[in-house]
Amino acid sequence: MGSASSTDSVLKRARVSRNMTLEEAADALNAITGGAADASLMSAWESGRRRTGKRNRAGLCQLYREHPEVLFAHQDGAVTSVLESSGTAVVVKVLTRWTDLVEAMVEVVAGAREQLVVTGSRSREKVYLAAIETAVAQHPDLVHYRVLYGPPRHRALAAHLLRLLELRDPAARRNGVKTLHIGMVEPTEALERFFVASETAAVVPLPSFHGAEGFDCGVLLSREAAVGLVHHGREACASARLVETIEAVRSLPVRHN
Repeated sequence: MGSASSTDSVLKRARVSRNMTLEEAADALNAITGGAADASLMSAWESGRRRTGKRNRAGLCQLYREHPEVLFAHQDGAVTSVLESSGTAVVVKVLTRWTDLVEAMVEVVAGAREQLVVTGSRSREKVYLAAIETAVAQHPDLVHYRVLYGPPRHRALAAHLLRLLELRDPAARRNGVKTLHIGMVEPTEALERFFVASETAAVVPLPSFHGAEGFDCGVLLSREAAVGLVHHGREACASARLVETIEAVRSLPVRHN
């Protein structure tokens, strides 16, 4: 179990004082939030490497019976990060055409070996969705997070989710690690995020530079930004409602064919 020292965060000391392991604390938090936090994410929150999101903050306050300004002071008062100090250097390339955007997104997916986070409910580009399925099929140790913001907008995405569930069982563990996470952020008023990120690169689509319709431009980001977005996606998935069975996916309403 270990013991806490005076240099540890209040968040860690709150857990240790209750004789809880990281795994036990994650399970207790998930019972409150309905999310999917794990030991590694709990550790990142405790060390201050990552900031805890709103829903998990509320859950941890309930779990430990403590005020947020006490539990999360080490996160909110953190020193400038590597990402903040690197500024615009994290932007590798501005993508101004739809073909360049899709190509870059596919390259991020193809290069993923450890983590692959994809967010949004509007995906329907066949080449992009096929690349994700190929990565999941070819790299069994790759941990894939799919974060939806509301139900799928297109039937192509719903079909993609079903194929992911055919490729992997979210209930299974590979070397003790869950390798497929599919969650839907609620409430539906939550602002939708669009990005794809691996442990080495990320692409964030942007509103079109060419007109009022669509998202056909974007930015390719470096490793520093990609790591942050991976944790962003993991955090979002940890507080999302899990959609990890074929029945659950099929029950989601699809807005368009």
